[in-house]
Amino acid sequence: MTALTVTLALVATVALLLRWQRPAWYWMSFGVIFAVVRILTRYASVMDACGLTVPPSRWRLALARMTGRPIPDSRAPRILRLRPTRTGLVLRVKLRPGQDAFDFSAASDRLRHSFVMQNVTAREIRSGVVELRMTGYDVLKRVQMPATARAGVMRVPVAMREDGEVYYRDYRQTPHALNVGATQSGKSVYQRNLVAALAPLDVALVGIDCKQGVELAPLARRFTALGDNPDAAADLLDALVEHMEDVYQLIRREQRLSADLPDAEITADIWDLPDHLRPTPIVLLVDEVAELALFATKEEEKRRDRIITSLVRLSQLGRAAGIYLEICGQRFGSELGKGITMLRAQLTGRTAHRVNDETSANMAFGDIAPDAVLATVQIRTDRPGTAVAGDSSGGWVRIRTPHLTLRRAVNIANSHAHRTPEIPALDAFRPVLPPLGKAAAPSTVTAPAIA
Repeated sequence: MTALTVTLALVATVALLLRWQRPAWYWMSFGVIFAVVRILTRYASVMDACGLTVPPSRWRLALARMTGRPIPDSRAPRILRLRPTRTGLVLRVKLRPGQDAFDFSAASDRLRHSFVMQNVTAREIRSGVVELRMTGYDVLKRVQMPATARAGVMRVPVAMREDGEVYYRDYRQTPHALNVGATQSGKSVYQRNLVAALAPLDVALVGIDCKQGVELAPLARRFTALGDNPDAAADLLDALVEHMEDVYQLIRREQRLSADLPDAEITADIWDLPDHLRPTPIVLLVDEVAELALFATKEEEKRRDRIITSLVRLSQLGRAAGIYLEICGQRFGSELGKGITMLRAQLTGRTAHRVNDETSANMAFGDIAPDAVLATVQIRTDRPGTAVAGDSSGGWVRIRTPHLTLRRAVNIANSHAHRTPEIPALDAFRPVLPPLGKAAAPSTVTAPAIA
């Protein structure tokens, strides 16, 4: 008896230590068992308490009266599958007649408390089937990306979602995106993760960093073009617009509209072109867009109008030419001048880190997802990298990027420097860098003046 008591005490101590220090290990070893037992034993009563049951049907009531049996109880949705994951559980249920997926979304917080889970989200799988995705611990407290995240063509993992899934930045589905947030909110780390994830792909990275390049210049070996001041940015954007027009000429020549070819082979963007003709896709990263929109003199105003006009043209026309935009800034409102709201309307993806006021959150989500505004202003200051991500469909989710040091990001960029493509239209803006492994003066990334 003494040995059994010591063993149980030791196991309980180990479980408590794991829950405190290694919540992921605790979940995989102890937590998942407790959670499954808790859900299966409480399921019917929890569904009834949360108002997710339906009264018995008329024929069951009639049958009970005819046979003299007690009136049957209300019926809970039927469990189709209960599957453990590395971060929680996935419960798939079959709805009863009269139920709706919105009922489960509205009751998600009550289900979280009832099942003693960290988070519960509901989504409709198909007509009559709802999936409840539950997390057993706070996956955003210490972000650990899975070793094998399923990337794809222009689809890269950059953060962890609050439901335990990986958040992907998919450029084919969401070509252009806006990233806003206050100082020290995690925008730069998000940008580093994005560059590190894109570095192994066959893609050209183009950067505009008007803080004299302090954010993007260290990663310059993986950049095809880089501008570190507004004058260089204006010329670089003009060159990108010219490159876009050349790509459209190529697509127009290769559309293959002959009557003897099947319709599936007709192309309207670079992705349907043959591999040997397909231009390299370009991701344009703009850091602190407000620096491009501010002006103090007439000459600066003319330069500003050039820049905003080029950005609007790229956002409206660049997708089919394989040009994708990532616009970052602390604020992105109409006070930046004409053309800004037109540009924002083209940025389908929205990511908002911690902001200092509700107005800044409204700039990102006010026109597409009002509920996300409240979630954005509630982001804590002690959790940099936490953000709310959504798109123009109105859907949104909390995410957090893993902390990536600048040194590690530089190492990743340098290790994939051989993948940096050469685009003739952007040669004038290619960063001038010393050879690897040799001490040299700070690199110069400012593009030369173009006559």
